Amino acid sequence: MEPVILHSITKTYGKEKKLAVDKVSFAVKQGELFGLIGPDGAGKTSIFRILTTLMLADSGSATVEGFDVVKDFKEIRNCIGYMPGRFSLYQDLTVEENLKFFATVFGSSIRENYSLIHDIYVQIEPFKSRRAGKLSGGMKQKLALCCALIHKPSVLFLDEPTTGVDPVSRKEFWQMLKQLKQQNITIIVSTPYMDEATLCDRIALIQNGSILSVDTPEAIVSSYPDLLYAVKAENYYRLITELGRYPGASAAYAFGEHVHLALKRDKGHLQEAKKEKILSYLAGAGIKDATLKETKPTIEDCFIRLLSRNEYERETRQ
Repeated sequence: MEPVILHSITKTYGKEKKLAVDKVSFAVKQGELFGLIGPDGAGKTSIFRILTTLMLADSGSATVEGFDVVKDFKEIRNCIGYMPGRFSLYQDLTVEENLKFFATVFGSSIRENYSLIHDIYVQIEPFKSRRAGKLSGGMKQKLALCCALIHKPSVLFLDEPTTGVDPVSRKEFWQMLKQLKQQNITIIVSTPYMDEATLCDRIALIQNGSILSVDTPEAIVSSYPDLLYAVKAENYYRLITELGRYPGASAAYAFGEHVHLALKRDKGHLQEAKKEKILSYLAGAGIKDATLKETKPTIEDCFIRLLSRNEYERETRQ
């Protein structure tokens, strides 16, 4: 069973018809923790708003738990939980008052679904008399999640829930999601953080409203075709420039304190010989302090490669 299905969803904004979502199609399996991974402006929030019936698509179709997002919006709103990117609870109400309000709206109660939200609620219960606007970022996050779960939804949408949250709270939040997943709730989470992609069962990489790839994190990483080197030198900018000119380079880009150099695989050359050739090339360009090592690709490396390929294909079509 696939409780969430999108087929060729397109969304534009304004009189100039600015494209936000470009013929997006994917499906989410029952009980899956599915990640929509991409930077700000990639189209993640627009997709979430369409799936949660808050906004209409220009074209295409989508269903949630078999209900059409246009025709059956009332049924969908009863079976989903939605946590938007911006904290949207009533900041002048206390923690307890917010929970009671959302429970009343859905004809439920805190105690009725206590087993579902128990592990989250016990963490915020000591602050139940505090106004929501006075909570820390991590506590606001937990309160919003409790409110989204108060009516025991079968599908949970979380739009960038860890953005702006400290690393400890981010880790705690993902642990909570793993526990919720064990209760057979289908969870769809969007995030700009590439390191969070590995915490999902499957992911969709998205940029400029287009899906670049949909697969497990492991499958996406294992499909990376190039040799990848992490190169370091004192003159960072010049290093990127020169590596970008290196013969056979697929890409050269900043990656933390290193520059990642992607090279097409050549079975006819030993790796040590290839390393020496790169260092010799850099020395000839005046970069004599460079060091390099072969490194394993990450989701971010795969995203950069897929993005470059997508842009090339788009330019070719034009």
